[in-house]
Amino acid sequence: MMKVYGFPNTRSTRITWMLEELEQEYEFCLVDFNKGEPQAPEYLAINPSGKVPAFSDGDFLMLESAAIVAYLGDKNPDSKLIPAAGTIERARYDQWSYFAMCELEQPLWTIGKNKFALPEAQRCAAIFPTAQWEFQKALKLFSAGLGDNDYILGDSFSAVDILLGQTLMWGTAFKQPIEQDNLQAYLKRVGSRAALDRARTKESATLS
Repeated sequence: MMKVYGFPNTRSTRITWMLEELEQEYEFCLVDFNKGEPQAPEYLAINPSGKVPAFSDGDFLMLESAAIVAYLGDKNPDSKLIPAAGTIERARYDQWSYFAMCELEQPLWTIGKNKFALPEAQRCAAIFPTAQWEFQKALKLFSAGLGDNDYILGDSFSAVDILLGQTLMWGTAFKQPIEQDNLQAYLKRVGSRAALDRARTKESATLS
């Protein structure tokens, strides 16, 4: 059975959300941040970075959330959640996938690292205004790319909307303003998906 190693409402949610969209069976293995488990030797043997997610499919171990989402989409082509390799549609998917990780998430994680993730001696609050400015710049690009479409690739939901949508959810959790009307509607649209609700429920159940 496939396994997702993670913690609720982190990058691992991208994987559980994707698996729920695909209606695949999997086990969610809690890596409890509250108990310091990401730095435990047992987990570092799985992911030496001490971060989540990690993902296994049999003996195959994989890291990096966007890559895992793409792997799952390619493994399940009938789902139509990721375009076929070598097509223009896949090139657009890849473009927005890289944008989500490199432009949209990067300033948010800069804020997060310097608020709570890094050792206190390594945190730099002076970076916050720059990171906030970068996030707002990325939002403008995202809004322009989305336009009047329901989803970033057009009328149909795809796996890249998981990456973009979950990152926007981080933005609201980090209390960063998202003022564009189309992004507000997009966030509501992707956030109401039943698969996301199932993923969150499964993740949260491991904390009880």
